[in-house]
Amino acid sequence: MKTIKPFIVIFIVALVLSSCTSDGDDSPKIEENPMAEFNLLSNIEANGHSLELYSKGKKGFTTGYNEIFVRIKDNADASYFTDPEISWLPVMHMTSMNHSCPKSDLSITEENNTVSKGYLVFQMAGNTDEFWDITFTYIVDGQEYSLTETIDVVAPSDGKQKVSSFMGSDDVMYVLAMVEPSDPQVAVNDIQAILFKMENMMSFPAVENYTIALDPRMPSMGNHSSPNNVDLTFDAAAKSYNGKLSLTMTGYWKLNLRLLNGNGEVLKGEEVTDENEASSLYFELEF
Repeated sequence: MKTIKPFIVIFIVALVLSSCTSDGDDSPKIEENPMAEFNLLSNIEANGHSLELYSKGKKGFTTGYNEIFVRIKDNADASYFTDPEISWLPVMHMTSMNHSCPKSDLSITEENNTVSKGYLVFQMAGNTDEFWDITFTYIVDGQEYSLTETIDVVAPSDGKQKVSSFMGSDDVMYVLAMVEPSDPQVAVNDIQAILFKMENMMSFPAVENYTIALDPRMPSMGNHSSPNNVDLTFDAAAKSYNGKLSLTMTGYWKLNLRLLNGNGEVLKGEEVTDENEASSLYFELEF
Protein backbone atom coordinates (compact mmCIF):
# COMPACT_ATOMS: atom_id res chain seq x y z
CA MET A 1 0.00 0.00 0.00
CA LYS A 2 1.38 3.33 -1.04
CA THR A 3 1.63 6.19 1.47
CA ILE A 4 0.68 9.79 0.81
CA LYS A 5 3.71 11.97 0.74
CA PRO A 6 3.80 14.78 3.36
CA PHE A 7 3.80 17.63 0.81
CA ILE A 8 0.56 16.28 -0.71
CA VAL A 9 -1.10 16.28 2.72
CA ILE A 10 -0.02 19.90 3.32
CA PHE A 11 -1.41 20.93 -0.08
CA ILE A 12 -4.82 19.35 0.66
CA VAL A 13 -5.04 21.02 4.11
CA ALA A 14 -4.22 24.40 2.55
CA LEU A 15 -7.04 23.98 0.02
CA VAL A 16 -9.53 23.16 2.78
CA LEU A 17 -8.49 26.18 4.86
CA SER A 18 -8.69 28.55 1.88
CA SER A 19 -12.20 27.36 1.09
CA CYS A 20 -13.26 28.10 4.67
CA THR A 21 -12.02 31.71 4.45
CA SER A 22 -13.25 32.56 0.97
CA ASP A 23 -14.93 35.81 -0.05
CA GLY A 24 -18.27 34.10 0.43
CA ASP A 25 -17.93 34.28 4.22
CA ASP A 26 -21.40 35.01 5.60
CA SER A 27 -20.31 35.79 9.16
CA PRO A 28 -21.77 39.07 10.48
CA LYS A 29 -19.61 42.19 10.10
CA ILE A 30 -19.42 44.81 12.84
CA GLU A 31 -20.33 48.27 11.53
CA GLU A 32 -17.81 50.95 12.44
CA ASN A 33 -19.11 53.80 14.60
CA PRO A 34 -18.70 57.02 12.55
CA MET A 35 -18.68 59.08 15.76
CA ALA A 36 -16.03 57.03 17.60
CA GLU A 37 -13.51 59.90 17.56
CA PHE A 38 -16.07 62.60 18.46
CA ASN A 39 -17.23 63.99 21.81
CA LEU A 40 -20.82 63.25 22.86
CA LEU A 41 -22.27 66.58 24.05
CA SER A 42 -25.81 65.46 24.80
CA ASN A 43 -28.07 62.42 24.46
CA ILE A 44 -31.72 63.50 24.40
CA GLU A 45 -34.34 60.77 24.76
CA ALA A 46 -37.91 61.49 23.59
CA ASN A 47 -40.57 60.05 21.28
CA GLY A 48 -38.98 56.59 21.51
CA HIS A 49 -35.79 58.02 19.99
CA SER A 50 -32.35 59.16 21.16
CA LEU A 51 -31.09 62.37 19.57
CA GLU A 52 -27.31 62.48 19.95
CA LEU A 53 -25.25 65.68 19.66
CA TYR A 54 -21.50 65.49 19.00
CA SER A 55 -18.55 67.82 18.46
CA LYS A 56 -15.07 67.22 17.04
CA GLY A 57 -12.91 69.00 19.56
CA LYS A 58 -14.99 70.82 22.16
CA LYS A 59 -16.37 68.91 25.11
CA GLY A 60 -19.24 71.33 25.66
CA PHE A 61 -21.10 74.29 24.17
CA THR A 62 -19.15 77.58 24.28
CA THR A 63 -19.71 81.15 23.19
CA GLY A 64 -18.71 81.64 19.58
CA TYR A 65 -18.66 79.08 16.77
CA ASN A 66 -19.82 75.52 17.56
CA GLU A 67 -19.83 72.82 14.85
CA ILE A 68 -22.40 70.18 15.82
CA PHE A 69 -23.09 66.67 14.49
CA VAL A 70 -26.49 65.03 15.03
CA ARG A 71 -27.70 61.40 14.88
CA ILE A 72 -31.15 60.01 15.69
CA LYS A 73 -31.43 56.47 17.06
CA ASP A 74 -34.55 54.31 17.10
CA ASN A 75 -34.54 52.99 20.65
CA ALA A 76 -36.70 50.01 19.66
CA ASP A 77 -33.88 48.29 17.79
CA ALA A 78 -30.88 50.60 18.41
CA SER A 79 -30.61 51.42 14.68
CA TYR A 80 -29.95 54.92 13.34
CA PHE A 81 -32.33 56.67 10.94
CA THR A 82 -30.90 57.41 7.49
CA ASP A 83 -31.42 60.78 5.78
CA PRO A 84 -33.58 62.35 8.50
CA GLU A 85 -34.93 65.87 7.95
CA ILE A 86 -33.87 67.96 10.95
CA SER A 87 -34.27 71.65 11.80
CA TRP A 88 -33.25 73.41 14.99
CA LEU A 89 -33.97 76.63 16.87
CA PRO A 90 -31.68 77.74 19.72
CA VAL A 91 -33.21 80.27 22.13
CA MET A 92 -31.63 82.28 24.95
CA HIS A 93 -34.13 82.82 27.77
CA MET A 94 -33.15 86.08 29.44
CA THR A 95 -34.86 87.69 32.41
CA SER A 96 -36.46 90.36 30.21
CA MET A 97 -36.54 88.84 26.71
CA ASN A 98 -35.81 85.81 24.52
CA HIS A 99 -33.56 85.74 21.47
CA SER A 100 -31.95 83.22 19.12
CA CYS A 101 -28.48 83.20 17.55
CA PRO A 102 -26.84 82.74 14.13
CA LYS A 103 -27.08 79.17 12.86
CA SER A 104 -26.72 77.07 9.75
CA ASP A 105 -29.09 74.48 8.38
CA LEU A 106 -28.46 70.87 9.35
CA SER A 107 -27.44 68.78 6.34
CA ILE A 108 -26.53 65.13 5.85
CA THR A 109 -22.77 64.53 5.69
CA GLU A 110 -21.22 62.95 2.61
CA GLU A 111 -19.41 60.35 4.74
CA ASN A 112 -22.45 58.83 6.47
CA ASN A 113 -26.17 59.28 5.78
CA THR A 114 -27.10 58.85 9.46
CA VAL A 115 -25.05 61.94 10.48
CA SER A 116 -26.20 65.54 10.02
CA LYS A 117 -23.89 68.53 10.45
CA GLY A 118 -24.35 72.24 11.14
CA TYR A 119 -23.15 75.07 13.37
CA LEU A 120 -24.44 77.45 16.04
CA VAL A 121 -22.91 80.78 17.09
CA PHE A 122 -23.74 81.61 20.71
CA GLN A 123 -23.26 85.32 21.48
CA MET A 124 -23.35 84.94 25.26
CA ALA A 125 -23.01 82.37 28.01
CA GLY A 126 -25.80 81.21 30.28
CA ASN A 127 -25.92 81.94 33.99
CA THR A 128 -27.96 81.01 37.05
CA ASP A 129 -30.97 83.04 35.87
CA GLU A 130 -30.64 82.90 32.07
CA PHE A 131 -30.21 79.83 29.88
CA TRP A 132 -30.14 78.43 26.34
CA ASP A 133 -32.27 75.64 24.95
CA ILE A 134 -32.58 74.07 21.50
CA THR A 135 -35.80 72.88 19.90
CA PHE A 136 -35.34 70.14 17.30
CA THR A 137 -38.03 69.32 14.75
CA TYR A 138 -37.36 66.18 12.72
CA ILE A 139 -39.05 63.81 10.30
CA VAL A 140 -38.31 60.07 10.28
CA ASP A 141 -40.36 57.34 8.63
CA GLY A 142 -42.72 60.01 7.32
CA GLN A 143 -43.70 61.30 10.76
CA GLU A 144 -42.76 64.62 12.36
CA TYR A 145 -41.53 64.89 15.94
CA SER A 146 -40.31 67.72 18.16
CA LEU A 147 -38.30 68.01 21.35
CA THR A 148 -36.63 70.76 23.38
CA GLU A 149 -33.50 70.40 25.50
CA THR A 150 -31.80 72.89 27.84
CA ILE A 151 -28.06 73.20 27.26
CA ASP A 152 -25.21 74.76 29.21
CA VAL A 153 -23.30 77.39 27.21
CA VAL A 154 -20.10 78.68 28.83
CA ALA A 155 -17.23 80.99 27.90
CA PRO A 156 -14.21 79.33 26.22
CA SER A 157 -11.82 77.72 28.70
CA ASP A 158 -9.00 80.04 27.60
CA GLY A 159 -11.15 83.12 28.27
CA LYS A 160 -10.30 84.61 24.88
CA GLN A 161 -12.80 86.48 22.70
CA LYS A 162 -13.85 84.49 19.62
CA VAL A 163 -17.19 86.23 18.93
CA SER A 164 -18.37 89.84 18.94
CA SER A 165 -21.91 91.21 18.89
CA PHE A 166 -22.04 94.93 18.07
CA MET A 167 -23.98 97.81 16.55
CA GLY A 168 -22.53 99.10 13.29
CA SER A 169 -22.44 102.73 12.24
CA ASP A 170 -25.33 101.83 9.91
CA ASP A 171 -27.52 101.09 13.00
CA VAL A 172 -27.50 97.35 12.24
CA MET A 173 -26.65 94.80 14.92
CA TYR A 174 -23.98 92.34 13.71
CA VAL A 175 -22.51 89.09 15.05
CA LEU A 176 -18.96 88.22 13.94
CA ALA A 177 -17.39 84.88 14.92
CA MET A 178 -13.97 83.33 14.32
CA VAL A 179 -13.95 79.77 12.94
CA GLU A 180 -10.22 79.25 12.26
CA PRO A 181 -7.47 78.97 13.30
CA SER A 182 -8.57 76.52 15.97
CA ASP A 183 -4.96 75.33 16.36
CA PRO A 184 -2.76 78.38 15.67
CA GLN A 185 0.86 77.88 14.70
CA VAL A 186 3.96 80.06 14.33
CA ALA A 187 3.35 80.44 10.60
CA VAL A 188 1.02 82.12 8.16
CA ASN A 189 -2.32 80.60 9.24
CA ASP A 190 -5.61 80.42 7.39
CA ILE A 191 -8.11 82.62 9.21
CA GLN A 192 -11.84 82.14 8.71
CA ALA A 193 -14.78 84.09 10.13
CA ILE A 194 -18.55 84.24 9.64
CA LEU A 195 -20.70 87.39 9.75
CA PHE A 196 -24.43 87.85 10.43
CA LYS A 197 -26.87 90.68 11.03
CA MET A 198 -29.81 90.65 13.40
CA GLU A 199 -32.99 90.91 11.34
CA ASN A 200 -35.11 90.40 14.47
CA MET A 201 -34.73 88.59 17.78
CA MET A 202 -35.08 85.19 16.12
CA SER A 203 -33.51 85.72 12.69
CA PHE A 204 -29.82 86.25 11.91
CA PRO A 205 -29.17 86.06 8.14
CA ALA A 206 -25.60 85.81 6.85
CA VAL A 207 -23.93 88.95 5.46
CA GLU A 208 -21.99 88.62 2.21
CA ASN A 209 -19.45 90.64 0.25
CA TYR A 210 -18.12 92.84 3.04
CA THR A 211 -14.43 93.05 4.04
CA ILE A 212 -12.82 92.41 7.43
CA ALA A 213 -9.50 94.27 7.71
CA LEU A 214 -6.95 92.47 9.90
CA ASP A 215 -4.11 93.85 12.04
CA PRO A 216 -2.74 91.34 14.59
CA ARG A 217 -0.68 92.75 17.47
CA MET A 218 1.23 91.50 20.52
CA PRO A 219 0.44 94.01 23.32
CA SER A 220 3.12 92.58 25.65
CA MET A 221 5.84 92.94 23.00
CA GLY A 222 5.60 96.61 22.14
CA ASN A 223 2.33 96.03 20.27
CA HIS A 224 4.28 94.81 17.24
CA SER A 225 2.43 93.41 14.23
CA SER A 226 3.51 90.78 11.69
CA PRO A 227 4.13 90.58 7.92
CA ASN A 228 2.13 88.85 5.17
CA ASN A 229 -1.34 89.23 6.68
CA VAL A 230 -4.26 89.22 4.22
CA ASP A 231 -7.61 90.85 4.97
CA LEU A 232 -10.65 88.57 5.11
CA THR A 233 -12.91 88.65 2.05
CA PHE A 234 -16.08 86.73 1.32
CA ASP A 235 -15.76 83.26 -0.22
CA ALA A 236 -19.08 82.35 -1.82
CA ALA A 237 -18.28 78.64 -2.00
CA ALA A 238 -17.32 78.37 1.68
CA LYS A 239 -19.94 80.95 2.74
CA SER A 240 -17.38 82.55 5.02
CA TYR A 241 -14.74 85.28 5.17
CA ASN A 242 -11.22 83.95 4.56
CA GLY A 243 -7.80 85.54 4.86
CA LYS A 244 -4.25 84.97 6.11
CA LEU A 245 -3.01 85.50 9.67
CA SER A 246 0.73 85.73 10.29
CA LEU A 247 1.84 84.71 13.79
CA THR A 248 5.57 85.18 14.27
CA MET A 249 5.87 83.86 17.83
CA THR A 250 3.89 82.14 20.56
CA GLY A 251 2.05 84.18 23.18
CA TYR A 252 -0.99 86.44 23.40
CA TRP A 253 -2.22 88.07 20.18
CA LYS A 254 -4.98 90.62 19.74
CA LEU A 255 -6.44 90.42 16.24
CA ASN A 256 -7.58 93.99 15.61
CA LEU A 257 -10.38 94.15 13.05
CA ARG A 258 -12.36 96.67 11.02
CA LEU A 259 -15.62 95.79 9.28
CA LEU A 260 -16.17 97.51 5.91
CA ASN A 261 -19.32 97.29 3.82
CA GLY A 262 -19.45 96.81 0.05
CA ASN A 263 -18.77 100.52 -0.49
CA GLY A 264 -15.64 100.46 1.65
CA GLU A 265 -17.30 102.35 4.53
CA VAL A 266 -16.09 101.35 8.01
CA LEU A 267 -19.01 100.05 10.07
CA LYS A 268 -17.03 99.08 13.17
CA GLY A 269 -13.43 99.14 14.35
CA GLU A 270 -10.50 101.55 14.22
CA GLU A 271 -6.98 101.53 12.79
CA VAL A 272 -4.13 100.79 15.18
CA THR A 273 -1.76 103.77 15.43
CA ASP A 274 0.79 105.15 17.89
CA GLU A 275 -2.08 107.02 19.53
CA ASN A 276 -4.62 104.16 19.32
CA GLU A 277 -3.27 100.81 20.51
CA ALA A 278 -6.28 98.63 19.71
CA SER A 279 -9.52 98.42 17.76
CA SER A 280 -12.89 98.13 19.49
CA LEU A 281 -13.56 95.12 17.22
CA TYR A 282 -11.18 92.19 17.74
CA PHE A 283 -10.56 88.49 18.33
CA GLU A 284 -8.00 87.04 20.75
CA LEU A 285 -5.56 84.13 20.54
CA GLU A 286 -3.00 82.71 22.93
CA PHE A 287 -0.88 79.66 22.20
